[in-house]
Amino acid sequence: MKLYTQINIQPEHNPIDYNSKVLLLGSCFVENIGDKLAYYKFNTLQNPFGIVFHPVAIEKLVTRALNETLFTEADLFFHNEQWHCFEVHSLLSDANKEAFLRKLNTQLKLLQEYLETATHFVFTYGTAWVYRFIETDNFVANCHKIPQKKFLKELFSAEAVAASIENTITLIKDVNLQATFVHTVSPVRHLKDGFVENTQSKAHLLAGLHELIAPKNRMHYFPSYELLLDELRDYRFYAEDMLHPNALAIAIIWERFNTAWIASETAPLQKEIDSIQSGLRHRPFYPESEAHQAFLKNLQQKIENFQQQNPHITL
Repeated sequence: MKLYTQINIQPEHNPIDYNSKVLLLGSCFVENIGDKLAYYKFNTLQNPFGIVFHPVAIEKLVTRALNETLFTEADLFFHNEQWHCFEVHSLLSDANKEAFLRKLNTQLKLLQEYLETATHFVFTYGTAWVYRFIETDNFVANCHKIPQKKFLKELFSAEAVAASIENTITLIKDVNLQATFVHTVSPVRHLKDGFVENTQSKAHLLAGLHELIAPKNRMHYFPSYELLLDELRDYRFYAEDMLHPNALAIAIIWERFNTAWIASETAPLQKEIDSIQSGLRHRPFYPESEAHQAFLKNLQQKIENFQQQNPHITL
């Protein structure tokens, strides 16, 4: 007897391997997948401007990078003893204005380079709710704890979601015609918006996104939203906040992503890397013991052997 429904996920064409270059942009769930790719030492760039939740925030960053529109002082503001920018996450904010600008433009150049050369793009959209800063009439990626009365909150329609995503893809395809795009909707619930409002938001994202999905055009959908809410469908797969997937759920969704989007021939290398990573994370009770010193020597030899055999993978 089956006690749960299972989503059928098959290997996709043109999967990610150790010669691929992957750019990941979007909500916090993209970082769950990105962290796994980084753990297994795939060539990735993950959210160079921090977490961004909605399609228009991604579109604005891609537009700025490809148009080579550098950040200037006009894009910054000072609040709570830090310099911020409405287009990026507060993770990048800095008390030093010049250092902040340098950081932003360094990341912008890095983003541009990946946009032009990446083989695979993974986009995760978290919400269709957006905030417009009243003073400038511009959408923001992050409110940086500015009082909410200074913003207008709006729900993007499915049509607006589709238009924003299409704009982003068109910009990238102009400079990177052969790239493969993997889109997903974050299963993380934004209950601060309200239960009904969160459902509306996810529905608009899904409807807008599926207007564009076309595997023949290298536009694909990965069902992370459906995996957590339909296949797993139990609070034991959630973190303590009851909103985010826990480590077990992330591991299961990663396994399914691996099946769909990671080339099967990478499995032996992933296994070797996992063994090395486990060794590097080992914390001994007696660091000075002969047994641990022998363990470290064997681990170092394993790393050197792996690096010699796989010089294209940086441990």
